[in-house]
Amino acid sequence: MATTHPSRPANAALLAVRRIVREPFTAAAWRRTAYAVLALPAGLVPVGRWQRALLRRLLGVRVPAGGRGRPLLHTLAATPLNLVVAAVTLYGWSLVPMNLGWPLRVGDDYASAWGGPTFAGAWAFHAVVGGLGFLLLMPWLVRGMTAVQARLATRVLGRGGKRTGGGRA
Repeated sequence: MATTHPSRPANAALLAVRRIVREPFTAAAWRRTAYAVLALPAGLVPVGRWQRALLRRLLGVRVPAGGRGRPLLHTLAATPLNLVVAAVTLYGWSLVPMNLGWPLRVGDDYASAWGGPTFAGAWAFHAVVGGLGFLLLMPWLVRGMTAVQARLATRVLGRGGKRTGGGRA
């Protein structure tokens, strides 16, 4: 009796889709989002202990204490990056509820909105593309941006730029 086995590419594709859909609902995704937002205010104060603690608690990256001037150097180097990451993160995540609740913010003219000329079409378009689309996109975008932040922090804050933690990022 011959049995059919699912092909490996089909299983791999299914696993990839599952991972993409589940990612917004994982604790790690929300820890990375918290780091993306909190790195800016924490990074403005050149206290390496605070910066390393934030990396350890939210991203799971352990950075050994470096030299005296490293926290100030990190503040100067990371502030522009942290500003961009915080802005992109806050704006991107705000698009999810804003588009899912599109009827609450629209005026009387939904005929010219994307997905129009009907109210249901415009709402469906905004909910699927803007709401669900950004819900699935933002955890991956934040993952990439926080990986860059963590790499910069380990290079600048640590001794000789060596990464010591396995990291959850």
